[in-house]
Amino acid sequence: MNNQPALSKSLKVYQIVFLGLAWMTPMIFFTVYGVAYDAAGGQMVLAYLIAFLAIFFTAYSYSRMVKAYPIAGSAYTYTKKAIHPRLGFLVGWALLLDYIFSPIIAILTFGIFMHTEFPSIPVYVWVIVMNIILALVNIVGIKSVARISGISVVVQILFISLFCLFIIKDIATGQASSSTLFSLHPFLASDVPFTTIFSGAALICFCFLGFDAVTTMAEETIQPERTIPKAIFLIVCIAAVMYIAISYFTQIAYPGFTFTNPDNAAYTLVKLVGGNLLSSLFITVLIIATFTQGVSSVTSVTRFLYALGRESVLPQKVFSYIHPTFKTPVVNILLVTAFSFLGMFIDLNTAVTFVSFGALTAFTFVNLSVIAHFYIKLKKRSFTETILYLIFPLIGAAFIGWLLTLLNKDTLLIGVAWLTVGFLYLFVKSRLSAPFVKRDHSKMTVPEK
Repeated sequence: MNNQPALSKSLKVYQIVFLGLAWMTPMIFFTVYGVAYDAAGGQMVLAYLIAFLAIFFTAYSYSRMVKAYPIAGSAYTYTKKAIHPRLGFLVGWALLLDYIFSPIIAILTFGIFMHTEFPSIPVYVWVIVMNIILALVNIVGIKSVARISGISVVVQILFISLFCLFIIKDIATGQASSSTLFSLHPFLASDVPFTTIFSGAALICFCFLGFDAVTTMAEETIQPERTIPKAIFLIVCIAAVMYIAISYFTQIAYPGFTFTNPDNAAYTLVKLVGGNLLSSLFITVLIIATFTQGVSSVTSVTRFLYALGRESVLPQKVFSYIHPTFKTPVVNILLVTAFSFLGMFIDLNTAVTFVSFGALTAFTFVNLSVIAHFYIKLKKRSFTETILYLIFPLIGAAFIGWLLTLLNKDTLLIGVAWLTVGFLYLFVKSRLSAPFVKRDHSKMTVPEK
């Protein structure tokens, strides 16, 4: 048993940050620009600020829990260990929606944009090609994934910087509506109701998804107790700065910007800012971004399935298998690749629906897990500890839980149906074997200091 291949510890802070940003895809700002603009009533800066605050408290909770349990599994592991194994399973089951449909979103987006560039080649062809490439890259190993993710993130940040510089040039030369770079107007709600802005923030939270995915790589990270928390905050803060900066400059430079189709509003905006040259570069960078998002998404879901397999929640021999040469969960990668062929049959909105429900449900319970583990079990209840381990996670849980209720009824119904299936699986599994979830092995327990 001790000779069984294990995940290789090789990732450092900057690699984790690149992986998280690649999963998040900074260019997601542009892909959801039109829909987010409509949802927030044009108040993009305020909507992103509110979303950042909601995510910040949850990111804090993730940073606490990964210190307590630096092993793969993310929200599933934290809820299972801090609250109860069966509740942990249901949270993991909900989170599975987020992880397993995220590669499909990347694959579909890639296919759509490649089809735009090469109309003679159908979307499903690009879906097949993308799936095969993602599988090969992930099988080769986590270092190759981190390297590719790093290059992609740098390219995206450079494009976003170039986009902002074009706007600054327009403002400086008098070609924009504003003659100054500094204005409080984007931070004022004006005549837009706060309920509208909060609805926009609920949708915009989708742009921050990715910081949590890096917790699934804890067992491939050098000193995960220190590295992962630092990376989480860097990922969230870097993303917030980029999103708010773009929103701020576009809002002061083009306050009267209008569009007819939300799906291609960003392309219209980029063309307004930089003409044909910038719009062509935009398409190229967006294609690169969706590819690396797919790479990172497959990495995250396969590590999550590995954690479920090792705990015998899913068949252990299949899902906890590590290839002796590549040191990667090859079987999981092949299974996710097979599932991702659904991208040929479902639309993008359906995939996003699954991701949103799973992510917000998991975020809520990670916040509650901090309270259960530190405040209740470990009795950390001094004045400072009460703020850190009760007040902060309560704010995070309440904020994210409220945003969860803002999802449309169809999304909530699908989510409840998925949880029902998970509950039935749990019931059958518990009847066939006892206990349902193996107790933690001593080598997996991380004592509190």
